[in-house]
Amino acid sequence: MTIKEKQQETVEAFDFMEDWEQKYEYIIDLGKELKGISDDKKTDDNLIKGCQSKVWIDAEFKEGKLYFNADSDGILPKGIISLLVSIYSGHATQEILDSDFKFIEEIGLQEFLSPSRANGLMAMTKQIKFYAVAFQLKS
Repeated sequence: MTIKEKQQETVEAFDFMEDWEQKYEYIIDLGKELKGISDDKKTDDNLIKGCQSKVWIDAEFKEGKLYFNADSDGILPKGIISLLVSIYSGHATQEILDSDFKFIEEIGLQEFLSPSRANGLMAMTKQIKFYAVAFQLKS
């Protein structure tokens, strides 16, 4: 499944939910499914700057694809990063770089978040793109 298809699937899932309480619960459930990262990966290098909570994201490049793993000490940010990891992990760096984050607007996530959490969300998306650029330069 392409990134675009995963984004569309996410938009459709959010459209199906009636209110933000259901969407909020869905995001939290996504966070519960995230396997997290080991303590040795919870370093300053993997810490996303600009998030209200601590959010770590680690990337591994293998067989031409970028794989993300992440964790957070907050339940909502953990759900948000889990959503992003599920969409962008396992894709080629160029596909990640060619993708956009319009689906976030389409599901209304930024509007639902406080300004500081919205800034954290943008920091998460920038970090994903940063990893794609960094690993593309290495390959």
